[in-house]
Amino acid sequence: MGYARSDGHETGTADDRLPTAVKILIAGGFGVGKTTMVGAVSETRPLRTEELLTEEGVSVDDLSGVEGKTTTTVAMDFGRITINDDLVLYLFGTPGQDRFWFVWDELALGALGAVVLADTRRLADCFPSVDYFEKHGTPFIVAVNCFEGSREYQLDEVTQALSLDPGVPVMLCDARRRQSGKEVLIAVLEHAMASRRTAREDPAG
Repeated sequence: MGYARSDGHETGTADDRLPTAVKILIAGGFGVGKTTMVGAVSETRPLRTEELLTEEGVSVDDLSGVEGKTTTTVAMDFGRITINDDLVLYLFGTPGQDRFWFVWDELALGALGAVVLADTRRLADCFPSVDYFEKHGTPFIVAVNCFEGSREYQLDEVTQALSLDPGVPVMLCDARRRQSGKEVLIAVLEHAMASRRTAREDPAG
């Protein structure tokens, strides 16, 4: 199913139909770029719940690979992007540390699909997100955030390392770039819609 990519230009419609609102989660490990991606693609000023890392937090959180990080999301990030005249995405970035996972069930309620951001320097940090979405039957894709200086892997290597089902899309992205983030969101939309069609055609599957 194709989606028209918006470039910020208003096209207008022949009627006053309200666009469909779709909820998408942006998940992944601590410091992987969730806040950055939501901020890069949101057409409104994103809501952020970041706090400065405290000495106590530094002693708990693994900062290897993200030593320069000084803040952490303690509840969620929120943004919005219009894909076309009929479709608006509401983006919810989840907190990355396990001590904040108690908010995940609330954030995940009603979500059409999810993006799991991955950092190849800390690939194991993806496992909790992958396990959560697999357990809850939420369609998701994996987007490898290309950090400067990180080792490059083939996408099938990432699939194998994370023990993903072959049907789970894996793609490269740059969370800082709006266009790259939009391509990730369109990919998760297409995957979620395809998963729904498959479920309708084969309810027993």
